[in-house]
Amino acid sequence: MKFENISNKQLSECIDTWIKGERNRQIMKRRLIDLITFEKLAEEFDLSARQVKYIVYHNEQVSFKQISK
Repeated sequence: MKFENISNKQLSECIDTWIKGERNRQIMKRRLIDLITFEKLAEEFDLSARQVKYIVYHNEQVSFKQISK
């Protein structure tokens, strides 16, 4: 499943419902809806790119699981 086939509204609602933590929800929306790079997200949220990638990859699995139901 790819997020390109899901509306921004559906994706935003899924993130708001299933992703824990305000920062993580913001990161997920910026990455999946706004298509911001890992490096720019790292700067924006004062994290390393590696930390941002972990947050995104982990929470993508949570989102995929809920959307595919």
